[in-house]
Amino acid sequence: MAKPVYKKFIKVGGHDLWCLKWAKNGEPVVLLHGGLSHTAKWEKYILPAVSKTHEPFAYDRTAHGYTKVRKGYMHFDFQVDELVKYLKTVVKKPAHIIGWSDGGNIGLITALKYPKLVKSLVAIGANYTHDAGLSFDLDNVEASEEEIANFVKMTGQDPKLLLEIKAKAFKVWATEPKLKLSQLKKIKCPVLILAADDEPFNSAMTWQMYEAIPNGRLAVIPGASHNLVKEKSKLMHAVIKDFYKSQDFPITRSPNRRAKQQEKILRNS
Repeated sequence: MAKPVYKKFIKVGGHDLWCLKWAKNGEPVVLLHGGLSHTAKWEKYILPAVSKTHEPFAYDRTAHGYTKVRKGYMHFDFQVDELVKYLKTVVKKPAHIIGWSDGGNIGLITALKYPKLVKSLVAIGANYTHDAGLSFDLDNVEASEEEIANFVKMTGQDPKLLLEIKAKAFKVWATEPKLKLSQLKKIKCPVLILAADDEPFNSAMTWQMYEAIPNGRLAVIPGASHNLVKEKSKLMHAVIKDFYKSQDFPITRSPNRRAKQQEKILRNS
């Protein structure tokens, strides 16, 4: 696995974020981990897709990994604002984004609200709306002894705080994100919706999300779950690499959904 150029805390928006950067082999790409996770849990699975063609950046979001808690954490507006500040402070230019789960949701919202900052988006296991068949047992929030030990080791925070973080995440996921299909239609950058064939949300939502995005592509990984990043890494790498080969609007032999837009492009070329 590629070794990072640095691993350190960087002050972003007045808060210390745990940040990583790898060698520059192309345009910047920001890797956004999933909810209740952190960069170290997925970097070895996602880096092979971009380490030789891009300049990867990553950070542990507030209340994740090495980055400590602060007021407002977990809400998607907060996390989008944090990403925007990270892009402006650390990356210092527009970037491609690859986000898994919550990371993909954050990418979608950022691409919508800050189109000049997002060159393209790979949204893995994302859900644009909370109303997608998900359910959370708010009365049974638990953490294993190993999780608690790792939390204390990484952050030095009160172990009781971990259960608070988990409970907060479940409450947020019950009501967020709140995007609408009409909003997804306004996303301008190329977007790859990458999902497993056995996600925790309904498949119709994934298709609706893909069909709403004007320059969208869809890849469904067979025989995989929400953990497709780990279960089908090589297949995921191949799909992502193919997406980055050309970010132009796809021109195909037998277009259907893309027919009108393809005709317009060809007519003006």
